[in-house]
Amino acid sequence: MFFKKDYATPGPGVDPDAPEKTGAARLGEILSLECVSLLKLNLLFLLSCVPVVTVPPAIFAMVHVVRRMVLDQTVDCGYHYRTAFRQHWKRGYLAFSCTALPLVVSGYGAWYYLSGAAVQPLLLAPFTLCSTVFLVTILASAYLYGLLAAERPAKECLRLALILGVGRPLRAALAALSVYGTLAAAVLAFPISALYLLLIGFSVPCLLGSFFIRTVLKQFGGDRGEDQEN
Repeated sequence: MFFKKDYATPGPGVDPDAPEKTGAARLGEILSLECVSLLKLNLLFLLSCVPVVTVPPAIFAMVHVVRRMVLDQTVDCGYHYRTAFRQHWKRGYLAFSCTALPLVVSGYGAWYYLSGAAVQPLLLAPFTLCSTVFLVTILASAYLYGLLAAERPAKECLRLALILGVGRPLRAALAALSVYGTLAAAVLAFPISALYLLLIGFSVPCLLGSFFIRTVLKQFGGDRGEDQEN
């Protein structure tokens, strides 16, 4: 079938004994192999977000599917998306709450205190605190979704995400830029970016974010408990 890949045999021209590709070559390989799945995933995500209240589990389900792509696991887009959405919706709300709420509160606080700092320099102290919380939350969120998708205990995921966000900020920054940066650019370019958002505007940035942090999560056991179903 067009929408299903045969994972049992190598494709034409593929040497099963060839060394695994890394870096940009590996990313290009994933994009070429999963291009149809990424299109389907983007549409599934948008449809799932229509009720609005389902956005958190929809984000988590999308992360779950792209994690399988990055880890070179079999991907049945519809099945794995629906399964993650139904079985792990609580983790979706947890991840969304632990990222969106601190970002909104700290972001507003940073703007508020910075606007008054010219008149009252002492406000630079709470501004620094709010901006630090904002930055750490962005960096930690890059790891949090991947850790939760690996089905680690929730408390352990939160703790490790904070540690990795501060201790391994470069990969997290690349992941955050891939997701938040491209989304912000697409929103600013709307409606010119409407077709991009409809087809790949969410699934591909999510894939890029997962790709950048994959080695860090693997190093720190982020794949423990990952669903290995084929």
